[in-house]
Amino acid sequence: MNPLRGLRPAGVLAASIVIAATALTACGGEGSDSTAQSDVAAPPASFPGKAATGDEIKIGMINNEGGQAISQPDNRMAAEAAARYANEQLGGIGGHKINLVECKNAEEPTSARDCANRMVEEKVSAVVVTTTGQGDVLVPIITGAGIPYVSASGQSMQELTSNNAFLWTGGFPSSLQAMAAHAKTENMKHVTAYTIDVPAAVNGLKAIGAPAFKANGVDLKIVTIPPGTPDATPQVSAGLADSPEGVVVVGEGTLCTAALKSLGTLGFSGEKMGIQGCATPDVVTAVGSNINGTKIFTAAQTTGDNPEATLYRSVIAKYAPDTDISGYAYVGYQGVLGLVRATRSLDGADTSPGAVAGAIRTAKDVVLPAGDGLTFTCDGTANPQMKAVCGKGSVVATLQDGKLVDAQIVGGQ
Repeated sequence: MNPLRGLRPAGVLAASIVIAATALTACGGEGSDSTAQSDVAAPPASFPGKAATGDEIKIGMINNEGGQAISQPDNRMAAEAAARYANEQLGGIGGHKINLVECKNAEEPTSARDCANRMVEEKVSAVVVTTTGQGDVLVPIITGAGIPYVSASGQSMQELTSNNAFLWTGGFPSSLQAMAAHAKTENMKHVTAYTIDVPAAVNGLKAIGAPAFKANGVDLKIVTIPPGTPDATPQVSAGLADSPEGVVVVGEGTLCTAALKSLGTLGFSGEKMGIQGCATPDVVTAVGSNINGTKIFTAAQTTGDNPEATLYRSVIAKYAPDTDISGYAYVGYQGVLGLVRATRSLDGADTSPGAVAGAIRTAKDVVLPAGDGLTFTCDGTANPQMKAVCGKGSVVATLQDGKLVDAQIVGGQ
């Protein structure tokens, strides 16, 4: 199955690369069948059968789906699975059954505005957004109506800094900071970043990546590669002119394949670091053994026997078995289940947006779903420059023979 089902390579990064890997592959890449399997063993006591019995609570859910540049229905399916799991097993939100009010955002301003206005009209108690490049359109409308805006991560300034926005993970900034710290640990002095040439990725590297590397005593050289470039050898060669000890690859599958292939062809033997788009099964297959040893920096771990990874696969297998879990689907699951966990203090009849926001702000060290031990706290201290960011740290794993192994947390709370 296609691990990035629905993605159009030329446009995907502008909408989602910075944050969905930023958002990053949920440490996928095991096997060719990427849908959840029904024989997954659930962690003990994770399905207690505590059904929600209270009145419904409306939770908005906006997914990037049906657009020209990007369409990721698996994100929505994973979010739906998380809501069903919470309703049947965890008592919903404060005992109230979650009613997902869904809207498909085609990743252009008019569609995003329509979705945001619908959430206001429906009087939802919170809005979960999977991934989007339209945060500057969505956030002012939603938070302006007093409704909490929540997501696994975000990329726009409105998402990162608005008072009533909550991002469970540190996203691209945390990944870049973790890469910079890793480079220092490995005594690197020069690192080259190969990035898809779209504003979201390039600007993130310039504004966040370069200062983070500099703070760790490492010079970061940024080399851009046009979207859809099949052979990146000229750009990769230019980036190796200063003999860097390490490289960073930021892009979707086509760019990751081109850059990593070229690094192998040119005989680069230093450290390779990448994000989600570089860990999908088709990239691994296309690059071959040259991809071995690449460090992947992500906000999720969905393979292996970690309890959160096992729970993720168990929930998807039970409630949305046709979901392709090798790509970004986990962001929908993280968004919804993260909201459920962050609002455990919500009790009684008050399910207003203000009550939900208050519960989120007072929750401490909430376990990030599928986060391999990462936690989040939404009191504005995780990243003082980006007050909506609730989490910090990344999961770092090594690609070896098509699998991500030796996962560990870097820079967590």
